[in-house]
Amino acid sequence: PQGRAVLLLMSVTTVQSSQGDKEPVYRDCVKQCVRTNCTGARLRGFLSAQPQYMALTGWTCRDDCRYQCMWTTVGLYQAEGYTVPQFHGKWPFARFLCFEEPASALASLLNGLACLLMLLRYRSTVPRQSPMYHTINAFSLVSLNAWFWSTVFHTRDTYLTEKMDYFCATAVILYSIYLCCVRTLGLRRPGVSSMVGVLLILAFTSHVSYLTFVNFDYGYNMAANATIGMVNLLWWLCWCWQNRRTLPYWWKCGLVVLLLHGLALLELLDFPPLLWVLDAHAVWHLSTIPVHFLFYSFLIDDSLYLLNTEKLGVKVE
Repeated sequence: PQGRAVLLLMSVTTVQSSQGDKEPVYRDCVKQCVRTNCTGARLRGFLSAQPQYMALTGWTCRDDCRYQCMWTTVGLYQAEGYTVPQFHGKWPFARFLCFEEPASALASLLNGLACLLMLLRYRSTVPRQSPMYHTINAFSLVSLNAWFWSTVFHTRDTYLTEKMDYFCATAVILYSIYLCCVRTLGLRRPGVSSMVGVLLILAFTSHVSYLTFVNFDYGYNMAANATIGMVNLLWWLCWCWQNRRTLPYWWKCGLVVLLLHGLALLELLDFPPLLWVLDAHAVWHLSTIPVHFLFYSFLIDDSLYLLNTEKLGVKVE
């Protein structure tokens, strides 16, 4: 029963209107396709011929009609010399197997693998006694969860996978703020980081509850993430500036936060996919893969520094 419930949730596709899906030619095409192919013997034929991986990822006959009619509409736009439109809030992508956005799905998977690889290196290099060890491990698990849902979302865009992708990305930013709080304040004042942690959990709960039960406002979600992202950026940069003369590895942290926020500007390019596969979002995800290696290099250096200073009884910077 639980597995069926998940499949039912995944079969509900995201509804977001764009120029392409407003076109009468697209809507008429979908209606005609569904009427012709998605009932009776034609539907049974579709289901029997559908690959198992497509069925497991929730692709329906109606979804297939939308996919085919999308390309019909794109062809008409190109024939008339018009700019390629978006459909249901997204550019048209060439589907590969069950992957709706192949390049973004692959990039998300590679980010997750880079994160996992560096987490394993961190665990093998840093002793558990290091003051930040458990906090960094928890941050890594939150990040891995986010990259998992990003991969799932770009594989199959549904109501459930979209929400999980957005919410898990917000969780990573909030946990990064908590990580910074523990590093800057919590090691000397654990009560402060605990209070900040509670506030961040309340903020996350309120954010998710509003978007889930009140109104899923894309503009609000973007503004909220931009705001907490800026708090994260400024807090880490302030720490880097304060420690630039005492910690030789401070530049790694500074470069990471600047790169992550700078690379996010690639999203503003928003061009139709090259070869119907590579769009600005995929380029952004691909560009963040090397950043994991630099960030964990900083975390390893800093964790070993904290461990040594604790042993020596030196005040933590």
